[in-house]
Amino acid sequence: MVWEVVIGLEIHTQLATESKIFSGASTRYGAPPNSQACLVDLGYPGVLPVLNEKAVEMAIKFGLATGCEIAQRSVFARKNYFYPDLPKGYQISQYELPIVHGGHLDIVLESGDVKTIGITRAHLEEDAGKSLHEDFDNQSGIDLNRAGTPLLEIVSEPDLRSAAEAGVYMRKVHSLVRYLGISDGNMQEGSFRCDANVSVRQKGEPKLGTRTELKNLNSFRFVEKAIEIEIERQIDVIEDGGKIVQETRLYDSDKNETRSMRGKEEANDYRYFPDPDLLPVVVSDKAIEKLRSDLPELPDAKRSRFESDFGLSSYDAGVLTAQLDTANYFEATVAAAGDAPPKLIANWVQGELAAALNQDNLDITDAKIPAAELALLTDRIQDGTLSGKLAKEVFEAIWDGEDSVDAVIEARGLKQISDSGAIEKLVSDVLEQNPEQVQQFKDGNEKVIGFFVGRVMQASQGKANPKQVNQILREKLNE
Repeated sequence: MVWEVVIGLEIHTQLATESKIFSGASTRYGAPPNSQACLVDLGYPGVLPVLNEKAVEMAIKFGLATGCEIAQRSVFARKNYFYPDLPKGYQISQYELPIVHGGHLDIVLESGDVKTIGITRAHLEEDAGKSLHEDFDNQSGIDLNRAGTPLLEIVSEPDLRSAAEAGVYMRKVHSLVRYLGISDGNMQEGSFRCDANVSVRQKGEPKLGTRTELKNLNSFRFVEKAIEIEIERQIDVIEDGGKIVQETRLYDSDKNETRSMRGKEEANDYRYFPDPDLLPVVVSDKAIEKLRSDLPELPDAKRSRFESDFGLSSYDAGVLTAQLDTANYFEATVAAAGDAPPKLIANWVQGELAAALNQDNLDITDAKIPAAELALLTDRIQDGTLSGKLAKEVFEAIWDGEDSVDAVIEARGLKQISDSGAIEKLVSDVLEQNPEQVQQFKDGNEKVIGFFVGRVMQASQGKANPKQVNQILREKLNE
């Protein structure tokens, strides 16, 4: 049988407010357990929630950036269920009337094709607390610091058709919320996580298959792996004559498997009803237009500008603008550079810099070489002071804590040899020492040029200008 995969994602984004969505308690990460939970978060009787206006503005910004309809009247509801980390016995969320609905987001697939993913809705809600199991003997601890933290739940249409597409879409949403400044997107701290709804059906079948929900996936890699495993499981079950049960499943990264957590609830199981303590949220046209005017340059617009202003390929522009911090670093480097072309700078940001950051597990904001120094390094390549090989040596020296670009070049004597007379002498010596290879070239073996270049570079300790070496070698060999 030929199977088609159908995937929809529910992405939970923690909004970057200083206080919680319905109380004045702090949202700062890393505080001691239960030190940032006030009476509202703890569900004490008699306390009343007060809506955080900044959370509403951030939700609207996301809606505007994704072409969504902004509801000028939206309503908060109570979602009733029991769990130890939910002291009120209900979660305040939005149900029938969310603040944002009916938008889309374009993603670029590996093939280069652009695919539009529908956004069903994005609604505001409060987070629950957290159950802790590691430090307790046969017991669980409850930390309510997260209770009441503002979330924007972004629900996609079931338009995704593979784990890879789901990963691309999730990365695009992650990039967008950071560009907008509405979330730090820190997955390790739980600021950005997702539930994936997965089903399979025979190719050409219009009816959707029974779906399962993969809960609390907190990395791009885990999202893709969990979906792939679940797809395989569902196909195996159906082909063996079984039926898929609608349920919530967990992904075990250690065993690389999904396993049943609980039966999947329907909306009526939660007994939604409008929260009597919260008035409907009413947003004026004027407020919406003010927020629209405050929107920053978004990833797709920045990508187009990088292509037109800097002459970069669509691929390079896409990589450099995928994350706002990378785009900012690149632009700062270009601004500080003299004659170094943007393409050369792009190669260094995506190459040596990215490799060094990955090796040391650092974000680009913590790069050990400032943008101004990378600009100077690329200028020294452009003006012929450094070869690419020597530039890498200088880069490594600065990354390891040595002085500035020019100071390292001076201290290590790394200045590239560009004097044609000196290079001619090196070339002549190499040709004289290798008559057999000279004859091979005269007999038509062009590949031997690489041998000569290597010997000249070795003799110059890597300092000879490679372009001049090639030119002078060919001139002498053709005499």
